[in-house]
Amino acid sequence: MTLLPFNDDVITPVARLLCSGGVVILPTDTVYGVACHPAFPQALERIRQMKRRDASKPFQLLAANIDAVWANGAIHLPQADRFITAWPGALTLILPTVDGRTEGYRIPDAPRLCALLNQCGGCLRCTSVNISGEPPAIDASQAARALGASVDLILDGGSAHLGIASTVIRCTDAHTEPNLLRQGAIHFPDMNLNA
Repeated sequence: MTLLPFNDDVITPVARLLCSGGVVILPTDTVYGVACHPAFPQALERIRQMKRRDASKPFQLLAANIDAVWANGAIHLPQADRFITAWPGALTLILPTVDGRTEGYRIPDAPRLCALLNQCGGCLRCTSVNISGEPPAIDASQAARALGASVDLILDGGSAHLGIASTVIRCTDAHTEPNLLRQGAIHFPDMNLNA
């Protein structure tokens, strides 16, 4: 297991590792995540195995900016506009895609991470660092204990700023009201888990 401080000097070599199929633990603005490039399904399967995660549960895409969200297939729905204003930040928005699927997107409020995402083509697959069902890691030492033996690299960025997972909202149909799937760091007072 290799651990490096997450500074500007490592962005390019880490991007190179991810773009060749590597799996990396990294800090986000919410919690620590384990990430891979979406072009490598075998890397995604590594993450699924190390987390003991059900194959039916998808992994979100962390996006560098709104242009990367659209470039990676999201369809803009007008009712999503009020949620998009929370980006960059702790909101995962599930949107329809041009190929008929749905996809969870998040733009983190973390400039260095967004610079890394840019060098990886705009998006990375990412999920929290934990065994499924356990609390997510909020610093590098917790991340190392949880999954460190199974990844290629850990980036240490100190404690995650928020320390709580993102809010997840589904907005996948122009004729259906958005609904809240997980209450996280961002609150929308007019929505609840029973919506």
